[in-house]
Amino acid sequence: MSAYPQIVEMAVAATAIDGLMVITLKQVTDERGVVREYYRQSSWLAAGLPDLGPFLQLNVTETVTGGVRGIHAEDMVKVVTVAAGSAFGAYVDLRPDSPARGTVVTVDLRPGVQVVVPKGVGNGFQALEPATQYLYGFSDEWRPGMAGQAVTPLDPELGIAWPLPIDTADRSVISVKDLEAPTLAQLLS
Repeated sequence: MSAYPQIVEMAVAATAIDGLMVITLKQVTDERGVVREYYRQSSWLAAGLPDLGPFLQLNVTETVTGGVRGIHAEDMVKVVTVAAGSAFGAYVDLRPDSPARGTVVTVDLRPGVQVVVPKGVGNGFQALEPATQYLYGFSDEWRPGMAGQAVTPLDPELGIAWPLPIDTADRSVISVKDLEAPTLAQLLS
């Protein structure tokens, strides 16, 4: 008798940032591999999650091991996960009216784990494996100059313990834009 299919049901966990949710995707494994439900509207609504359909933009980035992207907080909801590889996700509440402003939450991302990032919460990550593919679903289309904020992922006050060393002179590891983003203190002043 076969041990397949194996089913992992969807699970949702709240974090210290209001609206930032960590989701274990529904996953069905059989002899051929795994199917993961990135988004099923009825399951999300039943779990009390926001209705995100339809996504207006989907992006996949492929990032080198140790590469850092972010921390960016545009005026849109994001759903993020890794399609391949693994990443260390870092999220910072940058909403001006939030009692948790400045709070940092980190999540170990691998296929099957995703994060709902509310509007105004900064999203960043560090790729932990070669060719890590980070998948973003956006509630709005990104456009130059859209409302939002950013902080440098290297702000010591945030206390983010990036798992791999970051060579600030290496553009394959961190962009000038992210290096030159303000610190949280500068953003608050």
